[in-house]
Formats: sequence, C-alpha cells, structure tokens
Amino acid sequence: MPGRTLPHAAGRAGRMLGLRQNLAQFMLLVAVNALVGGTLGQERTVLPLLASREFHLDLYTGALTYILAFGLSKAAMNYFAGTLSDRYGRKPVLVAGWLAAVPVPLMLIFGPSWGWIVAANVLLGVSQGLTWSTAVIMKMDLVGPRQRGLAMGFNEAAGYLGVAATALATGYLATSFGLRPAPFLLGAAYIALGLGLTVLAVRETHQHAKTEATQHAASSSAHAGLTTGQVFTLTSFKDRSLSAASQAGLVNNLNDGLAWGLFPVLFAGAGLSLNQIGILAAAYPAAWGAAQLATGAASDRWGRKWFITAGMLVQAVALGITATAHSFGPWLAAAVVLGLGTALVYPTLLAAIGDVAHPAWRARSVGVYRLWRDGGFAVGALLSGVLADLYGIPAAVAAVAVLTAASGAVVAVRMRGNDHAAV
Repeated sequence: MPGRTLPHAAGRAGRMLGLRQNLAQFMLLVAVNALVGGTLGQERTVLPLLASREFHLDLYTGALTYILAFGLSKAAMNYFAGTLSDRYGRKPVLVAGWLAAVPVPLMLIFGPSWGWIVAANVLLGVSQGLTWSTAVIMKMDLVGPRQRGLAMGFNEAAGYLGVAATALATGYLATSFGLRPAPFLLGAAYIALGLGLTVLAVRETHQHAKTEATQHAASSSAHAGLTTGQVFTLTSFKDRSLSAASQAGLVNNLNDGLAWGLFPVLFAGAGLSLNQIGILAAAYPAAWGAAQLATGAASDRWGRKWFITAGMLVQAVALGITATAHSFGPWLAAAVVLGLGTALVYPTLLAAIGDVAHPAWRARSVGVYRLWRDGGFAVGALLSGVLADLYGIPAAVAAVAVLTAASGAVVAVRMRGNDHAAV
C-alpha cells in the first residue's frame, strides 16, 4: 500500500497541493469538463430517435451500434490517456482530445447513412476518453490526497450537469427545429469554446503529481516503479480495492449505456412527447451531477466502500421501477433515484482509485479503471440490445437491475474499508 502524504505542502519542485492553493486552475478545469459533458449531451436525447425515425433501424442491437462504437473507442483512449499524459504532459493530451471532437457535429448533421453516425461516435469516444480522463487526472494532481473525493465530485458534477443541460436543450431544439441540424450546432459551440479555453488558459499540472510523489513515505518506494503492465494487472485483478472499483465502474456504465440507448425508445413507445423525453433524459444526469457535489466530499470523511455499495443498490431499485412503470411520473421519479444512486458511486470510485494508486502511476491506474468503466458502454449496448430484441425493453432493464445489485454485493465483499485518505 502507498504511504501517507503531507497535504498542501510544497515539494522540491515548489508546486503547492490543495484546492485553495490552486483554485483558479481547478475551477477552470471544472468549466472545461462541463463543456466536455455538454459535447456528449448533444446525443443523449436525439440520437436514439434519429436511429428509428430517420434511419429506420428497427432492431435495438443495430440501433445501439453507436454506443458500442463510442464505448470501445472511449475505453481504449482512457487507457492511453494516462500513459500519454505521464509521457508528454497533461495539457497536450487535453488539446488532442478537443481536436478529435471537431468533426463530430458535422458528421452528425450531414451524415447520409448510419455508418457516418457510428464513425462520428468513434471520434466522440476518442475525444471523451482523452478530455475527460485528463481533466480527472489534472484535478487529482492539483488538490492532493485530503480533498480527492471533493475534487472528483466537482469534476463529475460539472461534466454530468453539462450532459443534463444539453440533453434538455437539445430536446427543445429538436421539438422546434427537427432532429437535425439544430441540436448538434450546440455541440459545435461547446467544442470551439473548450478548445479555446484549453489552448489559451489551462496550465500543465504534471509537476504537481511529481511533488506529491516526493512526499510519500520511504516505505512506499517499492510501489513507485511499476510498469504499465503491472499497473494494469494490479488495477484490474490483483488489488482488492482497485479491482472491486473497476468491476463496479464497468457495471455502472453498462446501465448508463442502457439508459442512453433504450430509455428514449421506451418512452417514445409509450406515447411521450419529445419535450417529455428530453426532461427524462436530463433528469437522470442532472440528479447525478448535482448530488456529486455532496457525495464526493462526504466520502472523504466517511470512506468509499459503503457509498459505492449503497449507490449500486439504489441504482438497481431505480432500474426496477423503470422496468415496471408505464407513465411519465414514475419514470421521472426513477430517473432522479437512478441519478442519486450514480452520484453515490461515480466520484467515489475515482477517489478510491486515487487513494490506493501511488502518484508515480496514478494516471495510468485511472486510465485502466476508466478502460473498464467505459467498456461498460459497449457491454451494455450489446447485452441490453440483444435482451431487448429477444424479450423487450422492460426485460432488458430488469436484467441489468439484477446485475447492478450483484455488482454492489461484490464491492461489499471484496473492497477494503480503510483505504480512503481521510482515515
């Protein structure tokens, strides 16, 4: 296990750690991540309906190919983001992520076939993997160990409030102006603003991680020199806490992929309007985003394990409600509960990885965790699509609810309860 650090102190390189000491850059990165979330949110309401209404894709497995493509490319880029940011610095990787997103709105607007939409989501996954992962790593660099949960709460809150606000806005735009092009023009504006802020105002944070590494106790030196392969094995399988977090992250995003791809189709099939579907698509990430401002900081005080376990079980209950409901009111309540359960899990999982991983290889460990977590999008697209084709959407949602509850049980049994930094 890595040793203790002395928070908020300056190391030999003179970089101060702590939220207050780095507040301006931290809040700039929060704003950047809100734009990253908004770039993803441009699809949440519109794309499932685009698949059925403009491209006439009837099979759910075919319609969900864009989530499969997104999940695989984002998962891969998450893995490489950590390694690249250690090798070349954080800021160049963040800039590269924004550049990868530039063609996406144009492809979504003008794509003449479904293959163009899938290709756009490959690029979107590359962009999200590089930008979101790097924003996470940079905030961890800046704040040090004591406020890691708080930092992740702010990061994920900004990102998913960006998703929610954009999902709601695109629902209204689609109602007023059609499914294309208006909703995706908003995404184009986010990309231009995010790229400009990153190039002009964001500063490199790699040296802060090096400063934290110099403050680790000598007893942790054996943990500092791991190869990338060793970090992958440790994060994925060997370490109880890291591996428990990785499987929970995968299942969490599996049910998020289900919500993204199938919920709008389920709601439309029940006769809900585009405005109502937009509200439901926004309510889930809005509750998720806002609540993380509290849950991340609370896990700094009370620990990670039981927040994660409880969050997975709450998500399972919400999915069960969604599977059995038939109208707007219960679905809205379920969306809020699903968001609250995810808020208990999402920043806490990232903070748990940061607690255990040594600063020398933390960026790579975060990348491995996010590889597994966002691989859940691909698994969710395949699993929920096949189940929905065979048995209907409610049965697919119910099956994922059971899987989510089982994942929470794995965390309760396998994760250590004393890894969080505030212990």
